[in-house]
This record gives sequence, structure tokens and C-alpha cells, in this order.
Amino acid sequence: MRPNDHQLSEYAARRAALMQRIGPDGVAIIPGAHEVTRARDTHFRFRQDSDFAYLTGFHEPDAVAVIAPGRKDDKGQPAEFVLFVRPRDADSEIWHGRRFGPEGVVALFGAAQAFNIGSLSSELPKLLQGRETVHFTLGEDPALDTQVINVIKDIRAIARRGSAAPNGITALENSLHEMRLIKRPSEIELQRTACEISAAAHVRAMRATKPGLNEWQITAEIAAEFTLNDCEPGYGTICGGGENACILHYTENNRALKDGDLLLIDAGAEYRGYTGDITRTFPINGKYTAAQKAVYEVVLAAQKAAIATLVIGESVGKPHEVSTRVLTEGMVKLGLLTGDVDELIKADKQKQFFMHGTGHWLGMDVHDVGRYKLKGEYRKFEAGMIMTVEPGIYVSPGTPGVPSEYWGIGIRIEDDVLVTLIGPEVLTSGVPKEIHEIEALMAAA
Repeated sequence: MRPNDHQLSEYAARRAALMQRIGPDGVAIIPGAHEVTRARDTHFRFRQDSDFAYLTGFHEPDAVAVIAPGRKDDKGQPAEFVLFVRPRDADSEIWHGRRFGPEGVVALFGAAQAFNIGSLSSELPKLLQGRETVHFTLGEDPALDTQVINVIKDIRAIARRGSAAPNGITALENSLHEMRLIKRPSEIELQRTACEISAAAHVRAMRATKPGLNEWQITAEIAAEFTLNDCEPGYGTICGGGENACILHYTENNRALKDGDLLLIDAGAEYRGYTGDITRTFPINGKYTAAQKAVYEVVLAAQKAAIATLVIGESVGKPHEVSTRVLTEGMVKLGLLTGDVDELIKADKQKQFFMHGTGHWLGMDVHDVGRYKLKGEYRKFEAGMIMTVEPGIYVSPGTPGVPSEYWGIGIRIEDDVLVTLIGPEVLTSGVPKEIHEIEALMAAA
């Protein structure tokens, strides 16, 4: 799919912002993703690398983008954005789909120049020569690592004859990932849509759930909602009934749903490259037990308190700090822990039942890019950041010293929250999380 004019302008603006960050003496190399073999001669569904897609909008495998601020071609025309792509191939296109080729990406994707990917080694020296710093992340594509390093070595070998050689390689995330952390208005709209579709899938799952079904049947309901809205899963759906909810990344999704148990679903739709991420935990029979309700109320209180801290200027570490305290206080009241709350937190005793962080950046990747700390200290929230807020309590079956009515209860509540000028905006409010709302929804179904 080719970008429309508005999208082309957006990609161009992102490249311009990146060039501003790397400066006139820098050059950025951004590799696309490769196809991944699933079994023998079949592949997993291709997904473009997020960095590459963010800057180009080009969704074919085996491509490389080079962005060189101020560069001009042989005719003196601006040529800052160069793409290396697969050539057109009639036979391959019959079997595997159309390709744009070098001519197509110049005509349709805003590249100033484009070459066959096979000419990368011969063309790259011309693009790197005279630049001081190469912005490129080593370690993600070993074959490309070797090419880039060899090109730099070759340029340095002839530097004594007057060719300026790059004096260093710096990780691309120092520039590009900081850009991606602050979402532009067009990205926020895509993220909003992904969250709305994700919420609709969770509502569909709640309506479909009843004792006797299998976890995979509910997973199928979620997948159907995604597909009907031109989406795919942003990550492997977690659909864990009963004690399976105590396995944080449970994805087997093949057990029968039992009357009296809870069902924890962690699922998000990816829409146009942006991913939602929602978790809800609800009773399979539509009615929480007293023990389930008691634990749920603690988790919900922790989540609400954490969401309230997503305001401009507050520490990024504050949501976890706040949710940890509320959860620990609740664990003491429930009888899961005993002792002074401050001392319990200091000793990390709450980690027996809450062993993960409270949230993460969200965007093109479900665990999106961007540093949480700057110079060793948590950074401050800024408008345009999106973070998940997902506290939980997980009580494994047979946990000693814990009241047996809590055994096997695993509860997580997760929403996606945008930091705005007027406070936190919950993008995933389309799916209920209050106990009475969930029970009413399931009763109506």
C-alpha cells in the first residue's frame, strides 16, 4: 500500500526532525525487517521494522534506508533520503505479490534516490564518506553490521588521500527512539483507533464467556473482532482461566473455563502499525465471589491511583511507586502479607504477589521505545507520551500462609493512558472495569 499525500508529508516531517537531531555531519542507516521462516518454505506474516516504517511508510522486506542531511546528487539536487529495495521480479511477483522496485519507491514514497538492495555495498561508501558519525544500531542485523563496519574500514583506509572517514558509530535509539516516544497528533489518532478496537474485542469476549467453553474459543472471539476491523494481534493474546491467570505470559489458551473461576485476558489490536494493550479480569459465570471481589478492588484502586500520576512534570517512576503502595496496603488487609507496609516494600515482600512493573511505553511496539531514565534518574512525563498502567495481584495455588480462598486468583487490570496538557486520558475506557459494570454487561449477554 502506498502512502497518501498527507502520510507522505508526515514521513517527510519525521525524517526532517531526525536530520535535525543527527546534524549535518551525521548519517543514519535504518534497516527494514526480513521475512522469518515459520516452517520449511513458509514464512510468518511479514511485519515491517517499526523504526523503518516510522520514517518511510514502506512495507516490503529486505530494505535499507539511508538519511544524509544536506546531501545532493550528481546534478546538485537534494538527495537526503535514499532507499535500497528489492528489484522488480515478474516471477516472484506472480507467486508472492507485487513489488515497487527502485523506480516505484522514488515515484510513490518520496525517496530522492533508490537502488537495488544488491548494490548496497557499492553505494554505501559514497553515502558515508565525509560524514563524522554514523547513526546505526549494531547487533540487530549481523549481516548489515558487517557491511557497515567494512565500509567504514575501507573509507578509513583511504582517508590519508583526503577522504574524510566517519569517526564513530552511535546507536540510532539515542535520536530516533526519543522522537518516537513523543507521539505526534497523527500517531495519537491511530493509537486511539487501535485502543478502541482493542476495547471492543474485550467487550465481545466478556459477552461470549461462559462456563464450559475453552480458552481458545474466547481467543477466537478476540481475533475475529480484530480481523473484522482490519487489525491483527499486536502480540500473542493471553487468555488464562483460573490459576492460568497466575502465569504472567500464559499463551497456551487451551483449557476449559470453569464455573466460579476468573478469566484474565490481555490482548491488543494493531492498527496501521500502532498497538493497543488491554487487560481485564472477570468472572467466567458473570458474578465475582467475595474473595475475587476483595482482591479485584485492591487492584482497581491501585490502578486508579497510578493513572492519576500520569501528568506533565511528574516522575515516570511515580505510577509504580503509587501502585506498589496501594497494592501492599491491600495485601496486608487481605492477609496475604503481614507487617509494616513501609518495611514490606523496602524488603520487596510485595513481589511475591506483584512481580512486574506497573506500566511501559506504548506505540508502534507493544513495549515501545524510549528511555525511562535520563542520567540515572527517572525522566518527567511530557505531553504526547503513552503508557500502560497495569497493576496486578497473583496468588499461586497452595501458597503457604495465605488464606485458601485466594489460591489461584490472578487479577490484572490494564489501560492505555495518554499524557495531555489537561491530565491523563484513558484511551481504553471503552471496556468496563468496575465490578458492577462488568457483571451487568455479562448478565445482559
